[in-house]
Amino acid sequence: MSEPKVVLITGASSGIGAACAHHIVKAGHKVAIAARSIDKLANLVDELGKDHALAIECDVTSLDEQKAMIEKAVEHYGKVDVVFANAGLGASAAGTENGDPDNFKTMIDTNVFGATLTAHVAIPVLKKSKGHLVMTGSRAGRATLSGSVYGATKWYIRGYVQNLRQELSGTGVRVSNLEPGMVDTPFFDDEKPQALRADDIARAFVFMIDQPATAMVADMLVIPTPPVED
Repeated sequence: MSEPKVVLITGASSGIGAACAHHIVKAGHKVAIAARSIDKLANLVDELGKDHALAIECDVTSLDEQKAMIEKAVEHYGKVDVVFANAGLGASAAGTENGDPDNFKTMIDTNVFGATLTAHVAIPVLKKSKGHLVMTGSRAGRATLSGSVYGATKWYIRGYVQNLRQELSGTGVRVSNLEPGMVDTPFFDDEKPQALRADDIARAFVFMIDQPATAMVADMLVIPTPPVED
């Protein structure tokens, strides 16, 4: 195996982020996990092992906290090879007319502004490592969902990844959009038995980042297999 990568994940305290951390360590890499819930991160580090994982408390809507996040990861590991802008928030009610404006603001601050800040602080470090920036998009960023502010935030990610790819062309930095369909995670209040599992997305993520330097998985849409009809 080649030299282990150092992978920094935002929104890593549960769901897709936590599953990715487990699969990254299983694949032989190191991980820095960031989120607001430091207690959950500490428990995850205990599961992964302190030799393999570092917990960093971070609110992605704060530029100062994101700067500190990337600095702590580099100080601890000496480098960062992959940054996964995964922190995200869903809608508390469907549509725009019946939605909650406070939720709109929090969702846009996290899904749009927070992801943009992650790219901003990550790019200088990834240029040094010829690394990889991955963002969590969504199937919702490829569809028209009636009045969905959440879907609009994922349309932003889809377009922004393409713009970043152009900006970073020639630097050796790869930029990818990982687009899950519905995933059964704490993102939802009730169970989604026909949905993807967080482990499904984690395996896709590891596939993305383990490609040789000559290949870039630009966009990966992962959707649930339709149930077998009786």
